[in-house]
Amino acid sequence: MVEERLIRLMKRVPLFAKMPDSEVSQIGDQCVCRECKKDQVILVEEELGQTFFIILHGMVKVTRTSDEGREVIITMLRAGDFFGELSLLDGKGRSATVVAMEDSELLTLRRSEFLLLLEQYPMISVELLKVLADRIRKNNTQIEYLTLQDAVGRVGSTLIHVAESTGYSRGEARIIPKLPVQQDLANMAGTARETISRIMALFESSGLVERDGHRVIIPNFSRFKDDYRTAVHGKDEAGKNVEKA
Repeated sequence: MVEERLIRLMKRVPLFAKMPDSEVSQIGDQCVCRECKKDQVILVEEELGQTFFIILHGMVKVTRTSDEGREVIITMLRAGDFFGELSLLDGKGRSATVVAMEDSELLTLRRSEFLLLLEQYPMISVELLKVLADRIRKNNTQIEYLTLQDAVGRVGSTLIHVAESTGYSRGEARIIPKLPVQQDLANMAGTARETISRIMALFESSGLVERDGHRVIIPNFSRFKDDYRTAVHGKDEAGKNVEKA
């Protein structure tokens, strides 16, 4: 029998959120807990996939490798998110590499059991489609930002993506408990690490962002999303240089 703690954590996952505890417990009995250390590779792009993963604690990054061999971070996932479902559905290789960004606890389910769940519980299939649709919409928006905007726009939209993916709200503010390292942000924004540093400094000097170590506070998240470009562009010579980065 699955302990109450695990049931509570599993119900943070959209696939199981509306299910009775008894059914979630039955699903949990089929799963295996796995611990991953920071920087541990969990999945490798193109390898054959046989496992579905649920994040109970921690955070991972989903990456792909460009033709030039550069790591491109697609997104970051935290507790309550899941990954590995695509190759289980179509039987093809993994679509991306997944790496732990911090010590993480995962729940794993084998492909045969995952597919059986979709047959037994149609609600899970519906919720899975909703999550996949939401991810496609967000990816399309991110692609638009990265291809059509300048460096300030790319860094700003990346910060918004990180805040929405890993942060939490407190009134009008949005708080990112642990901002990814600058190289990871650069890999998400398609720019250089030095550019991330300069633009983040401009966001701070404009009062749009506050930093406390790795913790980042965006005091007025709605204002940031609407005004970060106006507030930064043309502010000073550094801002002009950043636009060309």
